[in-house]
Amino acid sequence: MADSMLMPTTWTADQKLFPHQVGFTCPPFDYDAAPSDFLRISPDSVGVHGWMLHVPDYVHGLDQRKKNFGMLENFVHCMARNGVDVCGQVGSNWVHASGLGVKGIAQHCADLSDKYETRFHMAGYAMVEALRAMNVEKVALNGAYHWPEWWQGTAGFLREAGFDVLWAGNFVDQGWFPNQEAVNAKRWIFEGDLFDKSFAYVADKAPDADAYLINGMCNFRSGPDGLPQRPLHLARAMEVKLGKPIIGHDIALYWRIMMDLGIAPTTQQCRLLERLHA
Repeated sequence: MADSMLMPTTWTADQKLFPHQVGFTCPPFDYDAAPSDFLRISPDSVGVHGWMLHVPDYVHGLDQRKKNFGMLENFVHCMARNGVDVCGQVGSNWVHASGLGVKGIAQHCADLSDKYETRFHMAGYAMVEALRAMNVEKVALNGAYHWPEWWQGTAGFLREAGFDVLWAGNFVDQGWFPNQEAVNAKRWIFEGDLFDKSFAYVADKAPDADAYLINGMCNFRSGPDGLPQRPLHLARAMEVKLGKPIIGHDIALYWRIMMDLGIAPTTQQCRLLERLHA
């Protein structure tokens, strides 16, 4: 290819579409709300681009996450090549499915960030960083729609990171569904009142927790005209009810990305995100 056709390998400020450029990736066959949600709470200086991983035979198996873990580097490489400042990996299970452990994941994120000169964050590890930043020691995990091996993996990852997990369980354990098949049939979109009911259940099980967490990126029909909403939109009101921080993997990931960009939400948010105004 002629040199005249080559694009730059680094981008100067005047060549970028937005002063702050963010890239998100999500698991195969998931239409992900992260790019939309992040953009809605960000200043006008932010632009967002998404990449859906493609694995033709993907069935959401933890073994498939481990097998395709290298695709995350492809994502960071491509985003860095196009002037992205920070990359975010959506999907909380990838950290524990990798088998790298907490320290190994931290090193992996640091290595990719250094190699491509673009910050890279994983939702599962962003949760650990967020809890440490808030000096949280005791947590309870709302496993939401996650399969038992999924939320158990998250609980194990949190314990390995040094947190005391007082209680953990999904919607089946909480009694809202008869089995996992009934949960899966909802395609991870639930009635709006389930967010409140499930957190009330978890709080009752673990009243001494310093913070209440929710797994993954589930959606609740709590928005206008039943529009599905992630925990990002619901956490602040729940914090008022329970008097404790509410942190989802979406919230933790957005917080970590905004930390790198040096920006804060333009709308009022939960305790963790409000710390960015300090």
